[in-house]
Amino acid sequence: MRIIAITSGDYGERHVANINKHKPENWTIVTWQAPTVYPLVIDYPEEFLPASLPESDLILSFGEHRAIAELIPEISIMTSAKSVIASVDNEAWLPRGLARQLRGWLEKLSAVCVTPKPLCSLTATDYLESRYKRVNYLDDSISEFAKYFGQPDIDLTIDPETRSITSSIVNIDAVCGCARHVSDGLQGQSVDQAEEKSGLLHHHFPCLASMSKDVDFGDTLMHVSGNLLKDNISKQVKPFINTQYISPGKRSD
Repeated sequence: MRIIAITSGDYGERHVANINKHKPENWTIVTWQAPTVYPLVIDYPEEFLPASLPESDLILSFGEHRAIAELIPEISIMTSAKSVIASVDNEAWLPRGLARQLRGWLEKLSAVCVTPKPLCSLTATDYLESRYKRVNYLDDSISEFAKYFGQPDIDLTIDPETRSITSSIVNIDAVCGCARHVSDGLQGQSVDQAEEKSGLLHHHFPCLASMSKDVDFGDTLMHVSGNLLKDNISKQVKPFINTQYISPGKRSD
């Protein structure tokens, strides 16, 4: 699969570094550093683009400026890419209205665009748009990407006698690499502390999603991201956690 990644700062560069380190051998990824300064209105997107970009199957947009979304349709035309993942880890970088417009612009070009919010909610079939809404999509290139990078899937091996995690394998990493960091930190941990530990490891990585309260979730996207990962851990350790029940005593005569 041929991928072009759009970056404009440390956020995108960290994502690309993790993808390059762990991608399948038959993937190629080219990075284009987008401009960081734009006018209030972009009349001619081509003025902000290079003379040429390589043909691609998938566009990854990790831009840290809302104007970058206006360049993506032209990049789709230049590269012949028909699949786009535009991350929404910060509402200021890709507001919900602009994300909706971007999907519409690309649909007119017969391209599929997904806007996962946060980015680590992306699966091979759907993604989060708000607290109670997952959006389904059909696209082979995006699904192929999400088999390796997206909503974290960590496979734990637990010793039932010691109730500790003996091994931890990452099936699907977060695009930023957070899931691998959490996986490494969970090995040897007791099941009683695993969920809390995963949350701390996620936060200290650190997660790259916004710490500002998002109106679509009533929470920060960092917390939403952390909960997605903690839920994956929780369902695996839950059968091994001893739950104590307290029976009320009898009243004395």
